Amino acid sequence: MAAPLESPTRPILVGRSSSHFTRIARIFAAELRVPYDFQVVKDLMSASPEDYGGNPALRIPVLRTSEGSWFGALNICRELWRRSDRASRVVWPEAHDLPVLANLQEITSQAMATEVSLVMGRVGGGGEESAHHAKLRKSLTGMLSWLEEHAPAALEALPARDLSFVEVSLFCLVVHLEFREVLPMGGYTNLQAFCERFGKRASAVETTFKFDV
Repeated sequence: MAAPLESPTRPILVGRSSSHFTRIARIFAAELRVPYDFQVVKDLMSASPEDYGGNPALRIPVLRTSEGSWFGALNICRELWRRSDRASRVVWPEAHDLPVLANLQEITSQAMATEVSLVMGRVGGGGEESAHHAKLRKSLTGMLSWLEEHAPAALEALPARDLSFVEVSLFCLVVHLEFREVLPMGGYTNLQAFCERFGKRASAVETTFKFDV
């Protein structure tokens, strides 16, 4: 397991600029104005936890701090919020007390995970003609159809805020699907309109997807 960093070194975010989960954390850091250093995971086929900041799940992102490591985008975003001096109003998933909001977060998270499976299957040489691959594709398109239909009403139901985890997640998902050429988004007009609005935020402009060299 990766050792905690010695204080007062600032946090290290372990991830990739092409990762939608990593981008969630980077947008939060930009919005909350929390400085960090960025450590790129160079080989996503590595089976060594050390290459993933000590995460035994072999996944990114990870935030390494003097107190220890935080695994996963949601945990990282919470820690960034705690470190921020901006007192930003953030809506977290547990605050979703309406089915449409709770389901928006769940479907967005599931779609992100499904996309990762499709991308990694392609990178790792998995068969795209298998029944499992076909099911993943059908699941993803079904989830995107649900998001297209229900996201506008769900987002309208969000309380007053400076930022919400679900909005950042949804933005990163939709933009990433086209970035990785997994699913064309031209027909999803509601999702495209949302991304166009959210994409104007400085935090989104600063964290554009790219492949790390």
